[in-house]
Amino acid sequence: MTRLTPADLEAARDRLVPDVVADGLDVLFCGINPGLMTAATGHHFARPGNRFWPVLHLSGFTPRLLKPSEQDELLSYGLGITNVVARATARADELTPDEYREGGRLLVAKVERLRPRRLAVVGVTAYRSAFGERGAAIGPQERTIGSSRVWVLPNPSGLNAHWTAATMAEEFGRLRSAAAGDRHG
Repeated sequence: MTRLTPADLEAARDRLVPDVVADGLDVLFCGINPGLMTAATGHHFARPGNRFWPVLHLSGFTPRLLKPSEQDELLSYGLGITNVVARATARADELTPDEYREGGRLLVAKVERLRPRRLAVVGVTAYRSAFGERGAAIGPQERTIGSSRVWVLPNPSGLNAHWTAATMAEEFGRLRSAAAGDRHG
């Protein structure tokens, strides 16, 4: 991978990153918003310290560890990626409450259109902010969007230090088991 300079990253600010989506996915993972590394490369969860890709593999969603540049392979596993807020920032705290609420509204429309079996929001704070559910916790939610069930997962950012890759993989694995039950039930 080409080494990105601070100027390259700054130039990616506010850039949009295309979703990895298709109709009828088993699970649509939803990040908070693209970071600058993701926006600069065009690959979701691209920052080296982000644990999304390792946790996806450890939890059994993918048969091998995928690189961010292989994100389109997710579709063959019935998986996809989108974000609550589309614009790229250096940190999620640069987003406004209005952006989260509008992102939640747009996410509902996207889920209604794509009809994934499960929507998995990675980050409880993002979920609470987007949907106004202050008491939400990690795990399955009461909320559904159309026929899509909603699940909240821990944020895989390296900054989320109180979750290890192993404990995140357990939570992602709970979702994977529930999604597999959806297919076979």
